[in-house]
Amino acid sequence: MTDSQALPSAFARPEPASPSKRRAWRVRPRLQAAVAACVPWLQRAMLLFFLVTCLRPLAWDADRMLAAAAKQGPRALAGAKALQAVMHGAADLDDAGKLDALNQFFNRRILSREDIDVWGQVDYWASPMEMMEKGAGDCEDYAIAKYFSLVALGMPVQKLRLVYVRAQIGGAGGTVQAHMVLAYYSAPNAEPLILDSLISEVRPASRRPDLSPVFSFNSEGLWQGVGSQAAGDPSARLSRWREVLVKARAEGFQ
Repeated sequence: MTDSQALPSAFARPEPASPSKRRAWRVRPRLQAAVAACVPWLQRAMLLFFLVTCLRPLAWDADRMLAAAAKQGPRALAGAKALQAVMHGAADLDDAGKLDALNQFFNRRILSREDIDVWGQVDYWASPMEMMEKGAGDCEDYAIAKYFSLVALGMPVQKLRLVYVRAQIGGAGGTVQAHMVLAYYSAPNAEPLILDSLISEVRPASRRPDLSPVFSFNSEGLWQGVGSQAAGDPSARLSRWREVLVKARAEGFQ
């Protein structure tokens, strides 16, 4: 390398700055002051973002759920792991997304069977992990599992009701039988969306003329039909509901 090609020394005296460069450097303190003024606001915004996204409380106890599932058996444990994956994936979705994700999960994973075939009883309300282990359930079991899973995702209880209906099977003139679905209300007087074990699509009630509501309930109230007139404490009026509440909470659902 020749002298003309030699790199400048790090200690070489810099050339005097041009007037434009000197003006640019005089502006820099103002920019620094503006940035410094924004720092506290940015710090608060970042902290809020962290608290909302990273420390968002879960409405289910993942470890307790897996432990309860393991006690039921290997099928329940596999189902609990799959359910938790779906719930984590749906956590940031809007309500419609959550409804569809949980409705699809249970409708695809669980076979529709009568209680007498699954449990040897005419009417048995299974907890979510009990149903997972059997791999089968009736309409109540689907509705119960969807209810607790959606509440675990942070959906307000007030937006959800389990609804006993008379379902007309096979269209007009078909057989009428007792059935249970889960209803979602975006607002107290809104038309509910129906999650049904018989249909994979979440539909508004107006598109389910085959269903006639009898009474509805959740963990906070009991109603005639799907109206606003309360009819008592569901845990006092429905012994099976009281039992399944205890079982579901023992499985990590809140």
